[in-house]
Amino acid sequence: MSKRIKVSDLPHFDAAPYLDSEAAIAVYLTEILSENNPALLAAALGDIARARGMSEIARASGITREALYKALRPDAQPRFDTISRVCAALGVKLVAQAVHA
Repeated sequence: MSKRIKVSDLPHFDAAPYLDSEAAIAVYLTEILSENNPALLAAALGDIARARGMSEIARASGITREALYKALRPDAQPRFDTISRVCAALGVKLVAQAVHA
């Protein structure tokens, strides 16, 4: 019989070290966007910003580093303007795609 593992016993997963290329970032964001969860999107953008350097992204987006951390935490509900500015600073764009029924 296998031993059961509690979720709380698992180590914390940090996606940032794996976001080391534009292709990896694009795949990650595409998957996150498919979840249709604004808080998850904020957290994912936070992962990407940490991978790229939060200070650099704050400077490029015109948002203070402290405000950026607050806006991109997992339980945040950032405004679209914030998401747009962070995406521009990261060098990515969100694209609409038709849903085929």
